[in-house]
Amino acid sequence: QVQLVESGGGLVQAGGSLRLSCAAASSSIFRLQAVTWNRQAPGKQRELVASWTEDGSTSYADSVKGRFTVSRDNAKNTVFLQMNNLKPEDTDDYICSAYANTAIFYPKWYWGQGTQVTVSS
Repeated sequence: QVQLVESGGGLVQAGGSLRLSCAAASSSIFRLQAVTWNRQAPGKQRELVASWTEDGSTSYADSVKGRFTVSRDNAKNTVFLQMNNLKPEDTDDYICSAYANTAIFYPKWYWGQGTQVTVSS
């Protein structure tokens, strides 16, 4: 099993920045094949914001291109989402997900608990 722990959310003013982190941990050796960042607000559909795959490729939703950046700290098994020039419409619960396998279990999707981002006008 793999556990995802998210942090870095908070309240910021429009135009400000935040850096979210998603730390993966397991009692066994594991392999991250893909990591995604998603966001969802009450009454709205969940949106895929950004993704990373083990070949090093990244992708972003049109709404965040040029403002958000995904990076990974391999040594710490942590994926970051740098969010710059935040807008009020970026207000959401940001959730990390990862497709991973361990030496024992077949690969599957894991989900974090989410971290709240609020952007004021």
